[in-house]
This record gives sequence, structure tokens and C-alpha cells, in this order.
Amino acid sequence: MDERDSGAPEDDPRVRRHGDKASEPDTGRDTSTDTSTRDTGTGTGRSDGRGETEKERADRRWQELLQEIRVAQTGVQILLGFLLTVVFTPLFHELEQTDKTIYLVTTVLGSLATGALIGPVSFHRIVSGRRVKPQAVVWASRLVFTGLLLLLATLLSALFLILRVATHDPYVPWLVSGVLAWYLVCWFALPLWVRVRYADRS
Repeated sequence: MDERDSGAPEDDPRVRRHGDKASEPDTGRDTSTDTSTRDTGTGTGRSDGRGETEKERADRRWQELLQEIRVAQTGVQILLGFLLTVVFTPLFHELEQTDKTIYLVTTVLGSLATGALIGPVSFHRIVSGRRVKPQAVVWASRLVFTGLLLLLATLLSALFLILRVATHDPYVPWLVSGVLAWYLVCWFALPLWVRVRYADRS
């Protein structure tokens, strides 16, 4: 008799005899220990809510850092360029020694700020291809933060010098202190407040 007409089911490799349950074919993948979507922190798994690996996150942070550097560099380069031309004007030689000292301090601070803000470019070029981008991003961020502090000092020193020369008013230090307070609020206090208030919730 033809086996197909006997009513007996054909042997299925997934169905065991003696009433055992059906089992799927072994794919060689242990789903109980699958870490392809876990946060391993090693760059091979997903690392945060964005679904990025460590390397992908480093690339994104580097691009964001470059945008921040462009904004800061523009300001400090314009300011430094202006300061470098002051010494060649006739008015500079008529300044009091105190004002000249403030000018020199301001120029040095501007040069230091420029070096710190341009530093990440050289940093990235030297370590490029060495597979240390996550560490490079951390150090470049520190350079940018240092550059921002130096830029803050440069702006205040330049403002102090300009107000002294323009007004000779005893309230100049108070005006500069008010500007300092405004910078601190805009650059540090407000971002830190947003970070504390919303970061943990998200």
C-alpha cells in the first residue's frame, strides 16, 4: 500500500516520537545569553537609549564638539585680532602703565584661549587612526571647557580696559562684576540648572 494513503503522518524532524514536544531547529544561537542589544560598554553592544555603540557615540560627540568649537573660535579670534592691533595705534602709547599692564594681561589671556580652543583640532589629527576616539573626545572636551574659562577672563579683562580708558569712572569694577554675573548665569548656572532639573527625569 502506498504510504501516503495509509493515514500515517510523515516523519517530521521537529517532532520526536514517544509524544515529546516539538522543538525548533537548533540555530546555534543561545538566546538566553544574547548580548547584541545589551549595554556592554565595550563598543560592541548598544550603549544608550539612542541605540549607539561606544564608537558611534564618540563620533556623534566629536561632531557636536566641532560645532561648539566653531562658535567659540569665531569670538576669540575676532577679539584677539582686535587686541593685537591696539598696540600699533598712537593712543596706546598715551595709556597709563596700569592700563598697559591690563592690556598685556588681556592679550595673553586671549592667546591662551585661542590655543585651548584650537587644541582639539591638533589633538584629533595626532591621535587619528589610533582607535582612541572615545578618550580623545574626553580630552578635547576638557580643552574646550578650559578655553571657555580663558575666553571669559579675556572678555572681562578687555571690557575692564575699555571702560577704564573710556570713562575713568569709579563704578567700572561694579559694571564689570555685573557682566561677569551675567556670563556666569548664561554659560554655567542655567545649563547646570537644566541638567539637574531634567536630566534625571529623562
